[in-house]
Parts: sequence; structure tokens; C-alpha cells
Amino acid sequence: MSNLKTELKQMIIEILDLEDIEVDEIVDSEPLFVEGLGLDSIDALEIGLALNKNYGIKLKSDSEETRQHFASINALAALVESHRAE
Repeated sequence: MSNLKTELKQMIIEILDLEDIEVDEIVDSEPLFVEGLGLDSIDALEIGLALNKNYGIKLKSDSEETRQHFASINALAALVESHRAE
């Protein structure tokens, strides 16, 4: 598992207070919302704020592109990597 994916999982666990979930229980390719972790729109806002704070990434909350970035850990990691490359 890449360090970035582990870092993102840890960030999600911490900011959402997911006390009963361990980093290795989050599957990189599984959905974060509805199925998978079962997160909701409030969780998405929290993750978006954390991405801005930790990585300087600003996302539009009503964008289809943002929904795609939030699809899974793999998608979030790709977003952060692409932002770092800029």
C-alpha cells in the first residue's frame, strides 16, 4: 500500500472519528460513499476541508468531477498526485 493511500485513509479516519475502523480495513478500490464506508455528504464536506488544509486542493462541492475524485481511495490518491505534479 502506498504511503499516500495510507495517509489519506488515516486522515479520513481521524477527521470523521471512525473509531471502529482501521486503515487496513479500507479497501483502496471500494466506494467511500453509500456502499463501502457508507459516508454521506457531510463527511464529503469534512474530507474536502481536510484536502484543502493538508494538500491545498480546492474542490467545487456541486461538481461531477468532485464526485469522481471522492469515489474511492484510489481516486483521492490520483487527485492528490495530480495536484502535486502541477
